[in-house]
Order: sequence, then structure tokens, then C-alpha cells
Amino acid sequence: MNKLESAATFANLLLQCEAVSLSPKDPYTWASGIKSPIYCDNRITMSYPAVRKQIAQGLAAMIREQHPAVEVIAGTATAGIPHAAWVAAELDLPMIYIRGKAKGHGKQNQIEGRLEQGAKVVCIEDLISTGGSVLDAAHAVEAAGGEVLGCAAIFTYQLAAAEENFVSAGFQLHTLSNYTALMEEAAKQEIITENDKALLVEWRKNPEAWMKE
Repeated sequence: MNKLESAATFANLLLQCEAVSLSPKDPYTWASGIKSPIYCDNRITMSYPAVRKQIAQGLAAMIREQHPAVEVIAGTATAGIPHAAWVAAELDLPMIYIRGKAKGHGKQNQIEGRLEQGAKVVCIEDLISTGGSVLDAAHAVEAAGGEVLGCAAIFTYQLAAAEENFVSAGFQLHTLSNYTALMEEAAKQEIITENDKALLVEWRKNPEAWMKE
């Protein structure tokens, strides 16, 4: 299976379990204030054993191929944690997870689990919008003495801001599926019309413009 076929396969899985909602005419509002015609909630996949297993196997295979030296799987809190756990089980590797910030009590840990100095880590997120959360997690791992080989996720919106952020941070990103594959699959299954698809393509080029509408 080549990359295009693989991206289509995982896009289809997300559509099947309704992890992705498409509403080109009545856009959703993200926490950032950006209005979006698409809402991807990969936490839904937790409720579908066959889907989550295929995702874990796909992420594990991708990590084996891209980062064969990996020693630790890290999950971002909170959505990346379950997927990191399933991937760590697939690869038979230790797992850690990274909070958005250190706890305000107890040992005040930001990283939970055991991270040895110099350990080679891959950070897992459920989806990528701008990439801020997983990049913050990757920087926290490095600050704690780990070596981040790269980041992996189920889905990316393919926003220019995310690409710029990963290049600037110097971390690789690999995903199972992406916005382009999702649009193609949704159109093929007539979940959206060709006019809807054109609107969705335009949104990805300039999502900030929708905030003004």
C-alpha cells in the first residue's frame, strides 16, 4: 500500500466512525477563534476497537519505518495518551506522557513515566492543526534530557502554519491521513458535494479569512 492509498484508507476509517464532521455551510469555531468547515474528533475512535487497533498498527508501522531507533513512545495530554499507549504496546516499548504544563502539586511533574537521559523518543498526537501542543511536548522532552526523533499523528489539517511551525522547530511530522485525502474520500462517498469540496479547499488556503465572516 503506497502513501496515497494508506491516507485514503485511514480517512475512510475516520469517516466511517464519524470522527470527522463536515459542515461547509455552517462552520464550527475552534478554541483559537478560527471558523472551520471541518471538525475532527479522533477521541471518537477510542470507542471502536477495530478502528483504534488499525490506527495503532498503522502508527506503529510508520514509526518502525521512519524512526527505527525509537526507544520511548510519548503521548500528549490528553488526546494523544490512549493512542500512545496502544502504539507502545504494539512496539513493546516504554511509554510516557506529557502534560501541557507541570502539575501544581505533588512532584510537580510535567512528564509522567520514566524518561532516561538520552532516550530516543517519538511524540504522538491525535491530530495536527497548528502543531503547537505536540511541539510543546517535544520541547519538554528535550528539556528533560530526551532526544526527540520526530512526531506522529493520525490526521493533519495540512495548514501552512503547522508546516512552518514544524520546520522552525526542526522536528519531522508523519501522519496516517490528511485533509486532502479526507476531502477526496468524502466527495467519493457523496458525503459532500463538489461545490462543498471546492469550499473546503479554499478554507485550507486561508482559514483566517473565515474569522472575518
